Amino acid sequence: MNDFLDLSTIVRMAAERRASDIHIVCGIPIRIRVDGKLIDLNDHVVSESECEAYARMLSNSYDEISVIGEQDIATSFPDGTRCRVNLFRQQGCISAAIRLLNDHIPRFEELGLPPIVQKFTDFGQGIVLVTGETGSGKSTTLACILDQINHTQQKHIITLEDPIEYIYHPDRCVINQREVGQDTRNFSDGLKAILREDPDVILIGEMRHLATIETALVAAETGHLVFATLHTNSAADAIDRIVDVFPAAQQAQIRLQLSMTLKAVLCQQLLPRSSGRGRVLATEVMIVNGAVRNLIREGKTPQINNVIATSAQEGCMLMDNSLIRLYKERQITKDTAYTSCHDQSYMQKALLF
Repeated sequence: MNDFLDLSTIVRMAAERRASDIHIVCGIPIRIRVDGKLIDLNDHVVSESECEAYARMLSNSYDEISVIGEQDIATSFPDGTRCRVNLFRQQGCISAAIRLLNDHIPRFEELGLPPIVQKFTDFGQGIVLVTGETGSGKSTTLACILDQINHTQQKHIITLEDPIEYIYHPDRCVINQREVGQDTRNFSDGLKAILREDPDVILIGEMRHLATIETALVAAETGHLVFATLHTNSAADAIDRIVDVFPAAQQAQIRLQLSMTLKAVLCQQLLPRSSGRGRVLATEVMIVNGAVRNLIREGKTPQINNVIATSAQEGCMLMDNSLIRLYKERQITKDTAYTSCHDQSYMQKALLF
């Protein structure tokens, strides 16, 4: 094991190369994700015993993995780098997927978020969704929003995460961060308990189960501001995803509740810059106005894009128009804009293919 690198060295090397993720898998070299692409960290092929050694270093309860098959962990290294880790078994071996977390919570201007997003901190109650595929920066955006509230308002913020990613340092706010599996058994139980803990602002790591969504709607209806994530690529899809979780007999009621509680949806994509170095944020923003509320209530979500397109003065923007702007600013290539868009015929006309 002469080429065996300790975990601190691996994390440091990955951070120096601006990696977002590290993958440790038996039979291939350690690979890191830089600007969305996987590359070898070095040429040493990791053995099964080395994979197990890394897993034991990362986990305080490694033996549990043999029973449940996977484990989520948040951990810190001596240099202060924090990581989110998923250990899992595959083909009889252990693998690790390690996400490197920012050592500070970025400000709005650092992330390239639309100015309207800063106004999300002013909502008194309701639900705000941040959506996008894995690795699109949803957690970072939410951390930025919550930290702004922390520095400008006197609120009680409670987060429910799996696992905890960003660590907040209370300023004007009282902040409690609860980790699923450590501080509460599951999202559903944790969220029900939160309602008895006098919160003003609630962060839910992900709204993925019926009970969690139901409780989040109740929280928003009873005067709380709820932030949550979903894995959808558009505002309209986010609404359909929530409604479709429920049995058909309940969906009309859920649409009604959602129309009254939903405040905004922010959809994100992180795309490679045209320079070949780094990534840039593309966004879709839907501010829920009267027209959107009516469409949600009536189940006419396919028409929501038309409202977003005609509500630019309220801060709304379709993802495709965000891509066109980034292309015109030469931040992304024409091919990136085309392959990342929702409406390819619209994009063809706009970019004059």
